[in-house]
Amino acid sequence: MRDQYRSREFYKEVLGKEPELDVPGMTEFALSSSALLGIMPESGIARILGNSVPHPETGSGIPRCEIYLFVENPALCYERLLLAGGKGIEAPFLRPWGDVVAYGVDPDGHVVAFARTHQSVTG
Repeated sequence: MRDQYRSREFYKEVLGKEPELDVPGMTEFALSSSALLGIMPESGIARILGNSVPHPETGSGIPRCEIYLFVENPALCYERLLLAGGKGIEAPFLRPWGDVVAYGVDPDGHVVAFARTHQSVTG
């Protein structure tokens, strides 16, 4: 992320929770008992990756990943994303693979999807 503080505040709003870890260079949100969302500044990840790939700041604003989150209410999470400063791509609707999904992007251009299985929505 270009700005760890900005991204932390954005994901606090979108996820509706506080980070589990929040220190200079890394913020982590528990998504489940076995999954974390880690936020690391571009300069920190660049030190880890070295010269093996282009520097992360050269891709800012270009979607470099998708975070696909199963949630109870995709519409509510999509609205939170918009209110927190994210950009909407598409409001939730039933996708061909069976999930109701909303798509947006965070302040760094990463795609964030909020999904719920259609079976959960209809019954």
